[in-house]
Amino acid sequence: MQAYGLTHLVPLSLLTAGIVAMLWLGRQQRSEVKPSRFSRGFALTIPLTTIPLQAHEWVTDFDLFIDLPIHLCDLAAIAAAIALWTHHPYPTALTCFWGLTLTTQGVLTPDVKDIPDVSYFTFWGLHLMIVLAAVYLVFGLKLLPTWADYGRVVATTAGWAAAAYVLNLVVDANYGYLRYKPESASMLDLLGPWPVYILNEILLVAGIWALLTLGLRTWARHDGSTRTPVRS
Repeated sequence: MQAYGLTHLVPLSLLTAGIVAMLWLGRQQRSEVKPSRFSRGFALTIPLTTIPLQAHEWVTDFDLFIDLPIHLCDLAAIAAAIALWTHHPYPTALTCFWGLTLTTQGVLTPDVKDIPDVSYFTFWGLHLMIVLAAVYLVFGLKLLPTWADYGRVVATTAGWAAAAYVLNLVVDANYGYLRYKPESASMLDLLGPWPVYILNEILLVAGIWALLTLGLRTWARHDGSTRTPVRS
């Protein structure tokens, strides 16, 4: 797919409109103690949309080296669905950090086939819903992660990277681009050759997440409307 061509600009436009809607809806629902009907309906929409699309890809053109549902965006979609349904802090934090930073990288520099390939619709359906869920939960409902949540997300992501790298070696794949960069242009091109770009990516992501946490905690201290996520 051509970056910033028509088939890229259309989903970006949908995302922009969706962000405005999520901010408005979330702010209207901040006072509700439990997840709203909209929140739980959105939670169900994620698997009901993505699973049939992914199943179609697996049946028609399964590729062991790229199609296993272990990309961070696949896991972010699961986290987003759980966060929308429960408003629990851990999946909410995963959705926040993965959705607002890593998934948005895929939105801005997509590595996907163009229309009419089904993977185009799978990619955009997945990525847009993750980002919109993160915006709704964090900036709409104001369910803000703590520093403890930050630490848990960093540890979870490190564990995923270690497991994904071992799997890559076993099946000769490149999940998470941990063995080499994507063929199309991406932000990884700015971070040096392998394996330097992996180390730089870890430091950059951890730093960005720390700054994001600092900003959100500062917002929480200066605004009494912050909600406390459900903790069990």
